[in-house]
Amino acid sequence: MRRIRHKRKIDAPVYETKTRDILVRVAADYMPGHSDPDENRYFWGYMVEIENHGEETVQLVSRHWVITDAMNRVEEVRGIGVIGEQPELKPREAFRYNSGCPLGTSSGTMRGAYQMITEAGEVFEAMIPEFSLHMPDARKRMN
Repeated sequence: MRRIRHKRKIDAPVYETKTRDILVRVAADYMPGHSDPDENRYFWGYMVEIENHGEETVQLVSRHWVITDAMNRVEEVRGIGVIGEQPELKPREAFRYNSGCPLGTSSGTMRGAYQMITEAGEVFEAMIPEFSLHMPDARKRMN
């Protein structure tokens, strides 16, 4: 069974990493309709898919994002769950969600981790791969 939330497709590079048996896949794209470059407001939408490739049920408890803009300014965001949920993933289940990130520069990066807990009470971090936030015509690079 795959639990999928929000079906917006992002036609962008996909970044992924696996921690233990949790695969985190991310794709982001620039959203010009939500941006105003004349006012130094740039907005990216991103889609995250979390897949449980293991044999034990896990729950996503919290998130930690590290957002870096083109001037190397860093913002850290911590919170409970994602999009108001703390999804539980049984073996071979997946959870997908969409969110967004505003920046004051025309490029940047995001990376982070999800705090997960097993049914046995073991806590671990599932890493979120670093991914690029860039304008469609910009040279793609990690800051």
